[in-house]
Amino acid sequence: MSDVVFGRLRALLGTAGVERDPSGRPRATPESPDALSLVCRLAHDEGWKIRVEGNGTWLPPDAPAELAVSTRALDRVLSVSPADLVATVQAGTPLEALRRRLADEGMWLALDPPGRPERSLGSVVATGTSGPLRHGFGPVRDHVLGCTVATGDGRLVRAGGRVVKNVAGYDLTKLQVGGFGGFGIIAEVHLRLRALPRADVTVIARGSRDALTSAARDLLAEQLLPAALELLSPALAGEPEWTLAARFAGTDAAVQADVRRLGARGDPVWQPLAADRTAAFWSLVARGSLGGAITLRLGALGDGIDDTIDLLAHDLDEGLLSAGAGVGMIRWTGDAPVERLRAVRRAAAAREIPMTLERAPWPVRHALGHFGAYREGVGQLVGRLRDSFDPGHSLSVALEGAE
Repeated sequence: MSDVVFGRLRALLGTAGVERDPSGRPRATPESPDALSLVCRLAHDEGWKIRVEGNGTWLPPDAPAELAVSTRALDRVLSVSPADLVATVQAGTPLEALRRRLADEGMWLALDPPGRPERSLGSVVATGTSGPLRHGFGPVRDHVLGCTVATGDGRLVRAGGRVVKNVAGYDLTKLQVGGFGGFGIIAEVHLRLRALPRADVTVIARGSRDALTSAARDLLAEQLLPAALELLSPALAGEPEWTLAARFAGTDAAVQADVRRLGARGDPVWQPLAADRTAAFWSLVARGSLGGAITLRLGALGDGIDDTIDLLAHDLDEGLLSAGAGVGMIRWTGDAPVERLRAVRRAAAAREIPMTLERAPWPVRHALGHFGAYREGVGQLVGRLRDSFDPGHSLSVALEGAE
């Protein structure tokens, strides 16, 4: 790319807003949604491919492109309203920084996605990667009220609203959550918050996988409602056996009542984690999804967890694996050739289990696609939506595989 074009980017963003990455490719770091839209418009007009980069801790920044666009400078918490339980946050804000700011206001974002604490909010929303708290508080889309997105041709689209009761733009907002950037670059997000829990207690049980999945079903049948109920493989939990972790968050009285009720059940034996170990335990679970180059999630129903884990073990392994024992979402991390991953996807599809490629090197993403094959007619709809939001196909994203 010529120095003249590099100069055009600097004219838009200033000297501090453009740099060269290690390969010499320009990297734009816009500081506002308007600046982001101008960069996208320029790329569209020039026919450049754009690779979107957050903080580089989840999806590898390796998609082929003429221009890298980083959201690192979009890192401000724009507003927090404790009275309305909402916040407006820029997409490049690290999750840990957001958690600290919200805690100062007595607020909590009930999301615990896989990855590192410095992972950006935009990465979590774009990939739709929820963690164990999905059991009690729902997937990522349930926490997003609205968003501002720069389309591939430089339009700035504002969808949804800033308050919980506002449902305008519902479909456009949900399109961006888990869209992997295929429908635009997220600049700002309006979030639904909760009051910071006064008590947060985790108890764990160890044993065979079959015994723990059975215990989880019994627990749910008895209407115990933990914030998280996660089954962890030995490698992920750092234990010699499978582990079932139940997390209770809320008032002191309610949490202690639930923990006593759980402990009175007998088998399996539940062990409360010390307060100073709880954060480290869930951090270990979150970082476990970085233990291999590839992470998948499968959307099994709660009563299909055992069969789905068996499916993964047949074609892959049970190494770094977690399963929401109530919601059924299973996450696997490891390394495998593309053909073996395709075999898993086909076997899952035969059971009507969707499989999403959450993270992988670009050659795997390009070959497999984040979503892969769609049901009849859905692929055409997705294609039309991508044409609407990115008519020049500027955004380098592999929603569908090359097969």
